[in-house]
Amino acid sequence: MGLTKQYLRYVASAVFGVIGSQKANIAFVTLKGGEKGRYVAVGACEHVFIWDIRKAEKVLILEGKKHEVTYLCPSPDGVHIAVGYEDGGVRIFSLLSGESNISFSGHKSAVSVMRYDALGARLVTGSKDTDVIVWDIINECGLYRLKGHKDAITQILLLESKNLLITSSKDSFVKWWDLDTQHCFKTMVGHRTEVWGMVLLNQENRLLTGSADSELRAWDIEYIEEGKEVGEPKVKKVRTLLENEEEDEEGLDNEPEERILSCKKAGSVLRETRDRVVSLVTDAKAKVLACHGLDATLEIFTVLSEEEVQKKMAKKLKKAKKKAKSQEGEEDVPEPEVERKLSDEIVKLANIKASSKIRSMDCLLVPNGEMKVALLLQNNTVETYTLKTTEKNPTGNKTSRLMLSGHRTDVRTLAFSSDNIAILSASGENVKVWNRSTLQVIRTMECEYALCSLFVPGDRQIILGTKSGKIQIFDLASGSLLETAEAHDGALWSMCLSPDQRGIVTGGADKTVKFWDFELIKDQDSGQTKRLTVKHTRTLQLDEDVLCVRYSPDQRVLAVSLLDCTVKIFYTDTLKFFLSLYGHKLPVLCLDISHDSALIATGSADRNVKIWGLDFGDCHRSMFAHDDSVMFLQFVPKTHLFFTVGKDRKIKQWDADKFEHIQTLEGHHREVWCLAISPSGDHIVSSSHDKSLRLWERTREPIILEEEKEMEREAEFEESLAKGDEPVVPGETKGEAEPAGKKTIETVKAAERIMEAVELYREETEKLEEHKAACQAAGKKLPPPKMNPILVAFGNISPFRYVLEVMKKVRSSELEVSLLVLPFPYIPDLLKLFNGYIKEGLEVELVCRCLFFLLRVHFGQITSNQMLLSVIDELRTNTISKVREIRDVLGFNNAGLQFLQREIESKEDVMFFADATDRFEEKKRKRRKRERAILTVI
Repeated sequence: MGLTKQYLRYVASAVFGVIGSQKANIAFVTLKGGEKGRYVAVGACEHVFIWDIRKAEKVLILEGKKHEVTYLCPSPDGVHIAVGYEDGGVRIFSLLSGESNISFSGHKSAVSVMRYDALGARLVTGSKDTDVIVWDIINECGLYRLKGHKDAITQILLLESKNLLITSSKDSFVKWWDLDTQHCFKTMVGHRTEVWGMVLLNQENRLLTGSADSELRAWDIEYIEEGKEVGEPKVKKVRTLLENEEEDEEGLDNEPEERILSCKKAGSVLRETRDRVVSLVTDAKAKVLACHGLDATLEIFTVLSEEEVQKKMAKKLKKAKKKAKSQEGEEDVPEPEVERKLSDEIVKLANIKASSKIRSMDCLLVPNGEMKVALLLQNNTVETYTLKTTEKNPTGNKTSRLMLSGHRTDVRTLAFSSDNIAILSASGENVKVWNRSTLQVIRTMECEYALCSLFVPGDRQIILGTKSGKIQIFDLASGSLLETAEAHDGALWSMCLSPDQRGIVTGGADKTVKFWDFELIKDQDSGQTKRLTVKHTRTLQLDEDVLCVRYSPDQRVLAVSLLDCTVKIFYTDTLKFFLSLYGHKLPVLCLDISHDSALIATGSADRNVKIWGLDFGDCHRSMFAHDDSVMFLQFVPKTHLFFTVGKDRKIKQWDADKFEHIQTLEGHHREVWCLAISPSGDHIVSSSHDKSLRLWERTREPIILEEEKEMEREAEFEESLAKGDEPVVPGETKGEAEPAGKKTIETVKAAERIMEAVELYREETEKLEEHKAACQAAGKKLPPPKMNPILVAFGNISPFRYVLEVMKKVRSSELEVSLLVLPFPYIPDLLKLFNGYIKEGLEVELVCRCLFFLLRVHFGQITSNQMLLSVIDELRTNTISKVREIRDVLGFNNAGLQFLQREIESKEDVMFFADATDRFEEKKRKRRKRERAILTVI
């Protein structure tokens, strides 16, 4: 048997170059008691970056898995942050440790909005799948799912005092939900277009909504049932509905609406911009309101308090009286009336003009009246402003700008230095050089729109080819532009260093390939030192635009890809035509030649990669490589392995000898434009339309292709399994409220583990019974049967305890869905086990939760099964007694804690007053001392 070829795995090493992704919002956070308004959280592809805006440093990375972050919501206590993802998942991270212990999965598509309640005990999430889910964070489970909207949810508000929820959606409706009964009791239909944002003002008595026009509509909320007790309304409501069953539909529909609250339009505030509202935000106390559209202008309004409005109205009345007197003379004039308008309550404060279009914003009001604003811009920048709200005509002052750690536009070219340490990245406005190990920017230099780049031998200069057809040479030591040379009439698409390192070759849209030699000339500025320049030596005229040029490593031939879908091979010395490689249906966008000049690989917009022999130009193999255009291709140095990148967001590695796909590197969330492989082959850097640069490194772990294919098939199978039909609860009709969970591969696996545990329990119980019968038949004690290895691994526990251990390991948020998947034959065993656990007082809360859920789901089958009658009866008595015991313990502990709290508070009060008395006495002594001193002087 021959030796198999060994491939080594490349893994993701780091994400850099992205300051803030466009899909997620920006939010102020506090870290370890730090000052408010110093740290901001932004989504960065699948991670969350916490930036210190004062130092312009990344202080914490909350690492995601593979889906892009779509929404951030800090908790009220500032200790946690909830992160919503593209796949509908939600994870809650601790800002102290940066770790995530709680995760929820309930939505089918991206999370679009999230909101905590005032205590931080519940989290409400809205998604593009039109559902709203309420999650219990303490119990780590979903409470219920609210259905009713017909399009993506755009905003969620909680009215804490009434336990009500307001949701807005792109379906143009605003819905009001009663969370006690989980139903929608009011739908506002006053908007003609999508509702993009909402805020509550005036102590939750006014709602302000923003839609696709320049109006911010205000609605006055009037609570009708304010004077009654908390427990009363639900009984009244149900009784009234039952009594009024025979009434006509119109009356029945109107009654519940007018019972809880009424919502009437109070007017509208006009914005300066005419496009849709993107963000509508208030500070924590709703004193300041900020909103922006699709442009770069942020509009700030101040919301006056009732006292301030009254003062304003009194001034207006005084003015009106004066005016009336001056018009009518000194005669008695009737009392003039002054109408109270919405513009008297919500007053325009200022406009802030950002440096680019605003994607998202957050604001914070400091006690001294200063407002801090953080803006995430669409060009990968974060800006912060301050505004003095107490001034009459305040102006926004820019306090910081995060832009050094990323490019404003997409990076279109990358290059590695010869020592594998420096990475060059160039975009539409500047070129940056990064340190590979620290991922810090070493140099930033302004340039024209760059399309190709390379390090000059020696790594002291870099050369860029631009969209305008120029060659730009930069010096890295000084960070200055040495020379700009006119090279082509059109875009300079490709550039390649000659293997003898004495010059370069360029190809452009003007249908020419030009050869350039490096030269040292005297610097005109200094006169003494010499600087690098390029001298044009030869030109190769062609019939079509040149897209890519590459030298063979032996410098014998030059490969040129043209717009006519062919690749022409020319001899380097004489520029005579040698071969034409044709077969691609669309233009060849990239090509590369192997280190031994034996193979040439071409990647095309037709999504195929072709491998050719360079001696005769024969096509060895054509492979379907990507689901979209192949954008870049490069051989790993000193091997016949090569990497390709495509617009399908993937990076793939191939073997050019065996024509096999080795591995796929997934991570980018948009089209991948280019990549660069380090001269050692240990590192790869790639750039994408998601503004991120990703570093990948080669590990020592070998890849076995059969195993890789098997893992791919398993992943596909698991994905199809999770996409299957949702399990149906018998007897439950689909209404406005549904269970919050969702069937995922994790819930299916958890159900399988429970089934396996129950089967193991059955087997072990049967073994013990057989052993007991054998002992009785033999009339003596026989050696015990051999224990199951799984039970031994768990520390020789009994099968009875093993089932409980398995159930404890099921994630709380996935427990109900896992139990829902279980077939009925497992239920009788589980009920018997639950009875035993409750008797012994083991995990009573968890067992009761599982028990009540299974009874509700399998009610019909359980009640019709005579064998389970005694078990259910025993469960009833045991459960009631045990729950009462736990309730008594909780009540006693709660009373003890309240007593301790009162004791501490009373002691603190005494201490406080004692301190105040001491301070007063000290002041008295000092005053007397001063008086004595004055008297002595006199």
